[in-house]
Amino acid sequence: MPTTTPANTPITPITPITPAFDAHTVDFTHDGHQFLCRAERLDDETYRPVVTLRAASAEQADVQLPIDTETAAYATEAEALRHAQQQAMRWMRDHPGS
Repeated sequence: MPTTTPANTPITPITPITPAFDAHTVDFTHDGHQFLCRAERLDDETYRPVVTLRAASAEQADVQLPIDTETAAYATEAEALRHAQQQAMRWMRDHPGS
């Protein structure tokens, strides 16, 4: 069953992490939390940022964060990864104590 954030945005646990074909990943740590940031290739010209909050313990599941922008596609892998890292930082700011 999905949990919700204070803003009532559903967050669905996922396991295991299986990056899509042709997805590039970067481990990212912010405020003591680990994130897996991906630039997932959508087509020959665009990438989509995907952020997963890594579980703090073996008893918990990794959580994929919801897409937080209307601009879901970027022209370069670097732009998508930068957005994913910024999204992770915003999520931590908006969910203190998570």
